[in-house]
Amino acid sequence: MLPRTIVIALAIGAAIAPEGVNAMPDAVFRIVPATDRPEARNEIDLIDLRGLAPTDAPDLGAGLTTRFYGPLGPRNVLRIRTDFDADGLLVLQVRAASAGGAYLAVRSGESWYLQAWQGKETIEVGERYAVPIPAGAQEIVVKAPVGTVVIDEYLVLPDAQMPLDPVPTAIDAVPEDLGAADGYRGIWYYNQESGDEYVYKYSGGLGTYCAKHIPFAVYSPEANRTFFVYGGTSEGRHNLLAMASYYDHTTGEIPRPTIVCDKHTSDAHDNPVIALGDDGHVWVYVSSHGLGRPSFVYRARAPHSVERFELIDIDNFSYPQLHHMPGGGWVLFHTLYTAGRRLHFKTSADLYTWTEPREISGIEMGHYQVSNVCGERAGTAFNYHPEPRGLNWRTDLYYMETADGGRTWRSISGEPIEVPLRDKHNPALVHEWQLEGLNVYMKDLVYDGEGRPVVLVLTSKGYESGPENGPRWWVAAHWTGESWQLKRICTSDSNYDTGSLHIDGDRWTLIAPTQPGPQPFNPGGEVAVWRSDDAGETWTMLRQITEDSEHNHTYVRRPVNAHPQFAGFWADGHARRPSDSRLYFCDIDGERVQQLPPDLSPRPR
Repeated sequence: MLPRTIVIALAIGAAIAPEGVNAMPDAVFRIVPATDRPEARNEIDLIDLRGLAPTDAPDLGAGLTTRFYGPLGPRNVLRIRTDFDADGLLVLQVRAASAGGAYLAVRSGESWYLQAWQGKETIEVGERYAVPIPAGAQEIVVKAPVGTVVIDEYLVLPDAQMPLDPVPTAIDAVPEDLGAADGYRGIWYYNQESGDEYVYKYSGGLGTYCAKHIPFAVYSPEANRTFFVYGGTSEGRHNLLAMASYYDHTTGEIPRPTIVCDKHTSDAHDNPVIALGDDGHVWVYVSSHGLGRPSFVYRARAPHSVERFELIDIDNFSYPQLHHMPGGGWVLFHTLYTAGRRLHFKTSADLYTWTEPREISGIEMGHYQVSNVCGERAGTAFNYHPEPRGLNWRTDLYYMETADGGRTWRSISGEPIEVPLRDKHNPALVHEWQLEGLNVYMKDLVYDGEGRPVVLVLTSKGYESGPENGPRWWVAAHWTGESWQLKRICTSDSNYDTGSLHIDGDRWTLIAPTQPGPQPFNPGGEVAVWRSDDAGETWTMLRQITEDSEHNHTYVRRPVNAHPQFAGFWADGHARRPSDSRLYFCDIDGERVQQLPPDLSPRPR
């Protein structure tokens, strides 16, 4: 909300303005974009008002377009620099917002302000919106992370006490510092009712969902802590909260988890991922599911801490996969819902500023991917969704990589690849399971000691739950240096059983819910540790580490730089009806499983 003093001043201005007259104080900067053409790009992205007079304003809109776009158009971003003696005001005349929903995001001072419009048809807005401008040197950022927003003019008031008629609508600031929860509670979620005994296509405690969100945890040797995020919820509700916490390997401390963001949805596709900056600051990237909502980027205010976060950016990305390059810098593999689930890639030196996302593959109806880095190489493995059936018939396996920050791409054998991929037969193809009538579900991507990729997938005969589509095989596709070898590990009873692969020389370890659980043929089950001492050629179940559970255990995730004490991280939940969800972690051999405390509220004395 706007500060009360500003709201009062605006109301006074409206009261004294002549009836039917749009009052405009002489000292207001009025900037009118010169271009209203669809798909137009801004010729400038910065307006510097410092040292200018309001009479200079008519010339400032010459290089601007009225239109701001999310992922489906030119990503116009406008920055306005000010240096006012008093608190000012930015007023935006919004003409329209696109069908399907749109968001306008404005950063001013230390806050982000977010305005949403929802509708099946284009919304004729016709309204003024306002955000405060703090006194002193400021750079205001205006963007549309989702949808299209049309802005016909900008009014910049050097003093918020100036009268203005009509009174604009104040845009609310995005809340920060939401405090800590009183326990570890995961989100329960379902997708696609199935109308049979299994109830849903997939469901359960999905706080660490899904395999295409990477990573959920990272170990810091400097702090000797494993920092982690998950999709949490409030007690008695199913609202998705992006949560952050840590396990201290020195003291065994597990603090109250911090509420980083309230996504105002129950959709676990909006779960967060985590990064640990070179300076020790924890970053949280909160995803979106397609184009219905924005994504958020947060940074912890202190190094090696998760106590308080500041909002850094508002954007749109789905299935984020965030990796630190050993030589410095970052890469983000992600999906944009532009004509299907299309794979994109961008880079950053510091996690603050990113290159524009570049599409790398969009075959037929799109893909799901898993990714990782090895030395200066960033690799992605993915399936594809065939037309016209789509994602429930996902199949085949591809792998490609870049060694120059995404400028060029190649297959594992070194063959150049032109991106974005459009043809299903291309040099990235690893194995064509479609010819065998099998679906392919992406689980993990790791590299062996020689830097050769190992892609973990699960294959099945169809998307429906139940024994009819078995056997469902866990398969490690391993590049040997000359060819891809497909190494079967074990079977599971659900397409959405998900685990992680650890490689230490010839010793390979799979931690996953491979054993039937209390809700058989639904996602998850009982967690087991599988071990191979000959680089995946033969496998033995080392031990089953959960048993006699009330709920299925799901989505076991591997931390970055995993500490042996915290090698797998997952949640549980009833797979056929809404339930509470608990969170767990285990060591690399599965000898110790620890449940995170669901209730940390003070006990009465």
